[in-house]
Amino acid sequence: MHAELLKHLQHNHDFATINRKGERRTRQVLVLTFLTMGVEIAAGIAFGSMALLADGWHMATHVAAFMITLFAYRYSRIHSADQTFAFSSGKVGVLGGFASSVALGVVALMMLVESGERLLKPAIIHFDEAIMVASFGLFINIVCALLLKDHHHDHSHSHHGHTHHEHDHNLKAAYAHVLADALTSILALIALSAGKYYGWTMLDPAMGIIGAFVITRWSYVLMRETSPVLIDESIALQYKKAITEHIESDADNRISDLHIWRVGPGHFAVIISLVSHTPKAPSYYKDLLKNFHTFDGVNKLSHITVEVNRCTDSGCVAPNSNS
Repeated sequence: MHAELLKHLQHNHDFATINRKGERRTRQVLVLTFLTMGVEIAAGIAFGSMALLADGWHMATHVAAFMITLFAYRYSRIHSADQTFAFSSGKVGVLGGFASSVALGVVALMMLVESGERLLKPAIIHFDEAIMVASFGLFINIVCALLLKDHHHDHSHSHHGHTHHEHDHNLKAAYAHVLADALTSILALIALSAGKYYGWTMLDPAMGIIGAFVITRWSYVLMRETSPVLIDESIALQYKKAITEHIESDADNRISDLHIWRVGPGHFAVIISLVSHTPKAPSYYKDLLKNFHTFDGVNKLSHITVEVNRCTDSGCVAPNSNS
C-alpha cells in the first residue's frame, strides 16, 4: 500500500528541452559554416583581400556559437535524468542561448569598430573578389536559414501527459547567428555594388554600422528572453495574484507564503504554504490549480508543492472567505 502511494506521489522532474531534429540541423549548419569559413580565409590569403579574411574570421565567431549550441543540446540530453540537478538540466539549453546572445553582441561590436576604422581610414576594396565571396556567403546563409527556420519556433513537448509548446532558446540563438550572417552579406553586397558601379565607397562602412546596430538588437532580445530563466525570475504579478485569489476563494484558506520561479523554458515551480480552519490533503489544493497548468497557451505550473497548516486563530480567516 505504501509503495503504491509513493509511486502515485512521485513525478517527473525533467524540464529539459529535447529537440533532436533541431540538434541535427544545427550540426549540418555548423559543417556548412565551417567549410565556408575555411574557403573565405584561404581565398583572402590567396587574393590578398582583407575583406575576405575579415568575413572569414567573422564566420569563425558563428562556428564557435554553433558549437556552444550543440554542446548545450548534448549535455542537456545526456543529463536529462541526472539527479545532480534539482530540476533536471532544463536550463542548460537556455544558458547556451544566453552565451550565444553574448557572442552576437561581440560580433556586433567587432563590426562597429571595424566600420568606424574604415570611415576614418578608407581601405582599398577588391570589389570583384569581395562581391563573389559575399554572394557565396549569402547562398550558404540562405541554406542554413532554411535548415533551421522550421525548428527554431515553438515545438511540441509531452510532459505529465500533457502536450504543450515551449521555446527552444538554444536553437533560436543559432538561427539568430545565421540571420546575422545573412544580413551582413546582404548589406555588404549593396555597399560593394554601389562602390563598384557608382564609386560610393563610404557606403561599405556605413552599412557595417547599420548591420551592427541591428545585430545588437537581436542580441538584446535574445538576452532578455533567456536571462529571466537563469536568474529564477518569478511569474508575472497578475498571474501570481490570480493563484492567490483562486486558492483563498475556496473555503477559508489563506496563503501565508508563495514562491514561483522558472525551472526551464515554459516551466515554473511553485511552493505554497497556506493555513485553514478545515485543512485538506495537499492533493486537494493541487487540483484547485489544475486550470493554471496552462496560461496564454504556455505551460506554467509544472511542479507544485503545497504545505498545509491548521489555523487555530480566527485571524487566519481570509478576507474573501464565505465562512
